[in-house]
This record gives sequence, structure tokens and C-alpha cells, in this order.
Amino acid sequence: WERIHVVQVDERAAPAGHPDRNLTNLRQNLLEHSPIRPEQIHAMPVESPDLDGAARQYASQLGEIAGSPPMLDLVHLGLGPDGHTASLVPGEPVLNVTGVDVAVTGVYQGRRRMTLTYPIINRARRILWLVTGNEKVGTLLRLHKGDPSIPAGRILQDRAVIFADRAAAGDLAA
Repeated sequence: WERIHVVQVDERAAPAGHPDRNLTNLRQNLLEHSPIRPEQIHAMPVESPDLDGAARQYASQLGEIAGSPPMLDLVHLGLGPDGHTASLVPGEPVLNVTGVDVAVTGVYQGRRRMTLTYPIINRARRILWLVTGNEKVGTLLRLHKGDPSIPAGRILQDRAVIFADRAAAGDLAA
């Protein structure tokens, strides 16, 4: 456990402990029940008044943790019904960011977000997808086929494992 570092894939710009924060849920549902020490948890600095500067700072921190360029061992991703993953959402300019590993989005579902970009996600040694819910049947099929017209379809699948419940898997479960 002492060699594990937890970094965030994306985070909403909200106060610490806010229920909208991914880190709040991650702490309550996983980290508080593990032997991971607080110094091994690297939260995205989304409370900063300068989110772009904070994104650069976080990218630098990732380099210190995971080398240059950073190569993460495992990236855990979800899949939205609209094909988004992380905070890589349809129509968002951050989809075209290739020169940095961490970027800040516009407002999506009421909040700006900080997110890892395609370059660092696609360098990961392994990607773990967790997909649940029948509203994602068609989107999961598109992900499985590598459809680049959805943001998630631009994630390389050669090192990916997909876990889906029966509702999301649809015909893929057969």
C-alpha cells in the first residue's frame, strides 16, 4: 500500500467536502476504508481561484509521481450516456487539447471541471471502465467499437478492461 498513489481523473470546481466533488465520494466509499495514507492522495486543486494555473501545478505533481511524461499504472473511467468520460464531454474544446496532461473545461452540468486529457489517459498502462445502467447500452456498444465520434471512443482500448452490469451490456452480455 505504501507504493500506491491515488490521483484524480477529473474533479468539479466546488468547495472541499462538497457532495458534488468526486473526491468526497472517493473518500467516503473507498479511501476511508483503505490503508492509504493522506499524503498518498493527490487531490486536484479545484478550489484555486486560478484554475488554469492549478491545472499546470497538478500536471507537474503528476510528473513527480509518475515520471516524465507521466505514465499512470491504472486509470479508472466511467461512461456517460452522452459518451463523455472524465470531463471530456461532447463539444468541449478540451477534447482537442494535446499539449498538456491536465486542463480546465467550461461549465458542464453547472460547474467548471479539471480533467486529465487524452495524452495522459492514453499513456496509462491499464484502463478500467466501469459502466452501469441501461441508458448506456448504445454508448457502450459505440465505446466497444472505438467510435471516435464520442469522447470516450478516443480512449485507446488495447490496454482497457470493461466491466459493465447486465443493464449496460445489453446484447454484449449474450
